[in-house]
Amino acid sequence: MRFRHPDGSVVHLSYCTNVHPAETLDGVRAQLRDHCEPVRRRLGRDRLGIGLWLARDAARALTNDPAELRALRAELDSRGLEVVTLNGFPYEGFGADEVKYRVYRPDWTEPDRLAHTTDLARLLAALLPDDVTEGTISTLPLAWRTPYATDPGAPRTARTALTTLAQRLDALAELTSKSIRIGLEPEPGCTVETTADAIAPLTDVGHERIGICVDTCHLATSFEDPGTALDALTAAGIPVVKSQLSAALHAEHPHLPEVRTALAAFAEPRFLHQTRTRTAAGLRGTDDLDEAIAGGALPDSTPWRAHFHVPLHAPPAPPLTSTLPVLRTALTRLVGGAAPLTRHLEVETYTWQALPAELRPRTRTQLADGIAAELTLARDLLVDLGLKELP
Repeated sequence: MRFRHPDGSVVHLSYCTNVHPAETLDGVRAQLRDHCEPVRRRLGRDRLGIGLWLARDAARALTNDPAELRALRAELDSRGLEVVTLNGFPYEGFGADEVKYRVYRPDWTEPDRLAHTTDLARLLAALLPDDVTEGTISTLPLAWRTPYATDPGAPRTARTALTTLAQRLDALAELTSKSIRIGLEPEPGCTVETTADAIAPLTDVGHERIGICVDTCHLATSFEDPGTALDALTAAGIPVVKSQLSAALHAEHPHLPEVRTALAAFAEPRFLHQTRTRTAAGLRGTDDLDEAIAGGALPDSTPWRAHFHVPLHAPPAPPLTSTLPVLRTALTRLVGGAAPLTRHLEVETYTWQALPAELRPRTRTQLADGIAAELTLARDLLVDLGLKELP
């Protein structure tokens, strides 16, 4: 979906396909047929943007066979779909029964991360619509905090990899006239946990094609104020290459038994749900929701937030809620000003099948309805900010 900003630029809205993960190229094609095109039809649009997730094997298949890449581009066109952004964070296995810490490997100290991201950049340059010259890719925020923190050579290795990537992106732009930019995506528990943590390493790399991806669920989970965070990035000259529109789980009164019971329904074995609370002594947290619920690990006199991407249009029932207000505030700062801070927005609720059983979609139809409802909410927010939806 495309929107005209009052300054004349085009802002793209998509949804991320990691909600229906596939490891192979055949699986990607099935996503387009079974999920993406039905969502487009529900929205009544001739064209829908998708933030494509290409796992390692799918990316390699496309990289190794130009005919397959051309065929994928043609299929996107025929189904009324367009790609201006990729989710390059998960490498493989995102559809496994247990993902947890595995999603952070390989990290930016390992050669496979650089090789995979380079492949994604080249693929995206070929998949961009003819009238679009800029693509973006979100990626791991360097590494999970351990063992990175105990390896004195890790920061230098990661910086070298990102510098090499920047040089490759420059060369790709020369060759294709397509500018591909990469955004580190701060996430609780990682080396770059907050937007503030991103400033030093990105300043160190110092390249316009390497910036940040602001995920509004992660921003909220870390209790970051959107205005303060975005102002600091602007002051430091760090580009917001894309933003993922998502909402975290919020518990205002975690000391209450009924709140603990409600939270427990969201503690599940597949994904990591880092949980945080803000105290007078600073941010406190656990790596997963069940650790917090068990008692003693977190103070419960202040609100808790958990890294669980809840559907934008359907916050959980009381006594829980979502951080949709943080998303609204962030979006206002991102695209509500005289000029947009980013032109690529991506709804990223990948946890539909991890929701409590009574909230999960039971059929493809229900999932498509839910994704369409999220995109409708995001569209309405953009229109309210003065952006005009384009055909």
